[in-house]
Amino acid sequence: MSATNFAKYPVTHQQYVKQLYRRSLKLSLDWYGFRNIWRQKALEIRERFEANRSVTSSYELKRILEEAEEELEHYRHPEPYKFPTAPGGSKYERNLPPPIVPYIKKFIIH
Repeated sequence: MSATNFAKYPVTHQQYVKQLYRRSLKLSLDWYGFRNIWRQKALEIRERFEANRSVTSSYELKRILEEAEEELEHYRHPEPYKFPTAPGGSKYERNLPPPIVPYIKKFIIH
């Protein structure tokens, strides 16, 4: 997924890096289901982003970001985690409240 395909509107470099960081964290959470195990991986991701914070060359930044996008694509999980109550989750639309319907006289028995 390239940067141009991901952004629905023009974003600044800072916004793009934040989005990339967030997507990296979410992807790693797909592979490590428990937060206590995932936390170490999240710290490693943070270290990788911090290591490239001081890069100012636009060519070097472009190369780093393209490599990061390729890595995200390579490590994409075949079955990403979905919260149970989210659309596509195992509990989605379970036990819905009854629909609110107008009061109808013909169903009332006197």
